[in-house]
Amino acid sequence: MLLLTALALSAGSALALARAPDLTEALRWIIRGTARTSLALFLLAFLAAPLQTLWPSVAATGLLRVRRWLGLSFALSHAVHGVAIIGLAQHAPALFWTLTNPGSIVSGGMAYGFILLMAATSWNGAARWRGGRPWRALHRTGLWFLWISFAVAFGKRVPVDPLYGVALGLLAVAGLLRLAAFCTKRRRKAEILAQG
Repeated sequence: MLLLTALALSAGSALALARAPDLTEALRWIIRGTARTSLALFLLAFLAAPLQTLWPSVAATGLLRVRRWLGLSFALSHAVHGVAIIGLAQHAPALFWTLTNPGSIVSGGMAYGFILLMAATSWNGAARWRGGRPWRALHRTGLWFLWISFAVAFGKRVPVDPLYGVALGLLAVAGLLRLAAFCTKRRRKAEILAQG
């Protein structure tokens, strides 16, 4: 899966560089494209466990089984996104600063910090080495921070292009499903304790 993601990102970036009228526009195409691929991969990883909790099925089990690879594919997609942003900042600094602000750079840096930590701890022994509770806390906090980051990034673009509202709606549904799964698991745990 990671190899397929790498190939798709490479092909998309090469196509943008070949088809765009100039390097600045190519970088902007790559930034927009990887924002969308990152969102799709993030949502699949974000929803894998909640879907299995709420509606157990073969498909949900399969999605849960590849969740780590979805997360790593998301990290790769967002790494390309970050490289393109840095490229735009170096190639067209005036344009870059009209599109962003210091607050976005700080929150984006924090998001990349979570992505790096989550990707670095996505191997089999990480939870055992660090302990299950800290590992779960890192990944839970990171997922919600990234969810908020995506919601803010796509939400502020809705006035410019209403299609960003679709992404915002998908994020809202994903957040509600994750909260519903959390409540369902707590209720089931309470029922088991009450029976015991």
